[in-house]
Amino acid sequence: MAAVTGIRAAGGVAWRPTDDGVRVCVVHRPRYGDWTLPKGKLEPGEHALAAAVREVAEEADVRGVPQVRLPSARYRSEGQPKLVDYWSMLAVASGGFQPDTEVDDIRWLAVDDAIRLVSYPHDAEVLAAFAALPSVTATVALVRHAHAGKRATWSGPDVGRPLDAEGWAQARTLAELIALIRPARLVSASPRRCVQTLDPAAALLDLPIEVCGDLDEPQPGQQSDEQILATAARLLELAGTGGQSAVCSQGKVLPGALERLTGRTDEDFTTPKGGGWLLAFAADRLLATDRL
Repeated sequence: MAAVTGIRAAGGVAWRPTDDGVRVCVVHRPRYGDWTLPKGKLEPGEHALAAAVREVAEEADVRGVPQVRLPSARYRSEGQPKLVDYWSMLAVASGGFQPDTEVDDIRWLAVDDAIRLVSYPHDAEVLAAFAALPSVTATVALVRHAHAGKRATWSGPDVGRPLDAEGWAQARTLAELIALIRPARLVSASPRRCVQTLDPAAALLDLPIEVCGDLDEPQPGQQSDEQILATAARLLELAGTGGQSAVCSQGKVLPGALERLTGRTDEDFTTPKGGGWLLAFAADRLLATDRL
């Protein structure tokens, strides 16, 4: 996530399919007399992605599933530098918009019409970036297992090493982020610490956890490339089913699998324990990677 001193905010391009393309949501703010994308300030300690989903819901009464990070906007507001992070969001539900003093009107428009209507060039740039995206067919929240102490201090088989107190706190935080994409499946590598990392998400979403050895680190004597290829193939297979899912894997295979899927070796895909990625797929191609 980009660092900035000043005001942090987040929002989204909420979109829904129609018979002749897509429509995106823009909002009118009576205080400023402008048309803009729904967005708002982060609450203390809030993740930008969570703030983006919350603000789209609060301002436009749209429940959106985040898919792809869009260009951020930087400008000055109230005499301070301001950074606004944006994501494209598939609109999956709406409770029925009610005007208020913050937003008194919304419109669902074709992207070109929205670009002409918005009041600020940075909003138009975000909308243009959205318009250039291929159709997203699947999103995957890919995480590394949370903190599980030190291997040297665990007396049993390593596959049974559990999360520690720090790890459970990380897992609960991850559950809130995972829930934002509304996954239909939770899939874990076989070690206990990986399954436990998804336990809070499973409880929150009332979903079972599927265990898959293809997501494990290499076993002693096994070639690392072999397991990296298996992990990458499993992610592609999961994305091929469409929709949203969440996956927990291990640190020795995640960077290599992401390199295979993106074709990029110049990017740092190192993933800390309890960290992860939001992956967006277009058919059988990994379209975008965004650190959670």
